[in-house]
Amino acid sequence: MRGYEKIAFGEIHDPVRLLFCEDISLRALKRMNLFNIAEIKRPKGGGMEIKFFDRLKALQHMQEMDAEKDNTGGFFKALEEGARILEEGGER
Repeated sequence: MRGYEKIAFGEIHDPVRLLFCEDISLRALKRMNLFNIAEIKRPKGGGMEIKFFDRLKALQHMQEMDAEKDNTGGFFKALEEGARILEEGGER
C-alpha cells in the first residue's frame, strides 16, 4: 500500500531535474527520489525519455486493496460473532 501511495502522491522534482541535467554525478543521482519512474530511455537521436508510473492506476489499486481489507474485516467479524454464539451455546 505504501508503494502505491508513493506513486500516486509522490513528487516529480528529481525526475524533472534529471531530465534537464547536462552532467550529473553518481552521488547526486543516488540522492534523487526516482521511485515514480517506470522507464528511462536515451534515444539514438539524443535527449532522454522518462515514463512515469500511472497515478490513476495506483489510486485504483489502493481503492481495491482498501475494499478487500473492508470485506475481509467483515468476514472476520462474522466469524468471531459465530464463534461467540457457539461458545454461549445459543442460536440466533
